[in-house]
Amino acid sequence: MAYIAAWLGWTLDAFDFTIFLLIMVPIAKYFHVPLLAVTAVFTITLWMRLIGATASGWLADRVGRKTPLMISILWYSVCNFLAGLAPSFLLLFVFRALLGIGMGAEWPAGAALAMESWPPRSRGFMSGILQGSWALGFLLASGVYGLLYSSWGWRGMLLIGVLPALAVLWVRKHVNEPKVWVENRRKQREQGHEFRAPLFDIFRLRVLGNTVTACLWMASGFVIYYTVFGLFAVHLEKDLHFSPGLVALPLALTNVATFLASGLWGWISDRIGRRWGMIIPALIGVLITPLYLFPSSYLMLVVAFTLQGFFLGAIYGQNPSYLSERFPTEVRATAAGFCYHQGAIWAGFAGPLLTAWAATQSSGFVMPMLYTTLGAATVFVIALLLGPETKGMVMISDITLVAEP
Repeated sequence: MAYIAAWLGWTLDAFDFTIFLLIMVPIAKYFHVPLLAVTAVFTITLWMRLIGATASGWLADRVGRKTPLMISILWYSVCNFLAGLAPSFLLLFVFRALLGIGMGAEWPAGAALAMESWPPRSRGFMSGILQGSWALGFLLASGVYGLLYSSWGWRGMLLIGVLPALAVLWVRKHVNEPKVWVENRRKQREQGHEFRAPLFDIFRLRVLGNTVTACLWMASGFVIYYTVFGLFAVHLEKDLHFSPGLVALPLALTNVATFLASGLWGWISDRIGRRWGMIIPALIGVLITPLYLFPSSYLMLVVAFTLQGFFLGAIYGQNPSYLSERFPTEVRATAAGFCYHQGAIWAGFAGPLLTAWAATQSSGFVMPMLYTTLGAATVFVIALLLGPETKGMVMISDITLVAEP
């Protein structure tokens, strides 16, 4: 039940966020603002994730994983609905920015809830299924866009995003806190070692190297994702002038591939290690990148971009397991939430910077996407090689760090 709750929160979170990536061009036309201004909305949403993640992580480490998960789902659902009603671009900007707080808050609570509740023997596989379900949310968004945009318009795409709020009723009724967190919290109280500011604890000297490499790994991974998958729809619409149906097809297929491959590489990571379960698909994905940026036909573009889902699309499957395993129970949600979502800050630059760069290129987004993908993938591999291997780690309730009594 805990795993399903985290899965629901993440999948629906993905739908509410990625639907916006598909409608940036029509929003710019409707409000008569430059596309660069709309990509700034996307950027601010990503940046606000860090605020939500840090607050949610602190709350999850203090009062439990369940409560912040429910708050986050309600938050991002309502904000997406309000953005769909916005009478001005300014209000749309504000509501989508606020959505970022709820979006960021979901991941640390949900990841800790799921990974602490799952045994280590198959944690990598289930982590892949959990993180890969972002692709299911993106797939759902692509399907809704391809089928309903022509009749519902961009407002309808956002208004439907209120439906995830219904999942909170199920979470409230069926989900319990992980036993390892309950026991750890009990020990903190009994021993008089309360972790009231866990964010500061992850920057102590003994864990600083681990925190820094985790941040580098996440930052480069975020930049890869929003360069490859986040801006591809804009490239197809603006540079190639594709219709909604032609835009939706490669996005839908690559998200199916991403979901399937996330589970596969998760299974592999349970055997060869978390790091190599991400490094190998990243290296293969770099080789695939030119195939859809310089296609000889639409068929080639679709096939290559779908194939990318099996590789660069699947490098994120170990985010929940590897981040959860790298930090002790008393600071796990805070650490995972911060390291994960500081990456969103760097990814937030991808939209406006690559859009501005593309405006200077005759081929539009092609070269900016290619160079950024190659550079970020290099940092991604190096950061993982410098990090610890955690395959098979058993999460314990013992207090590992030293807190102030």
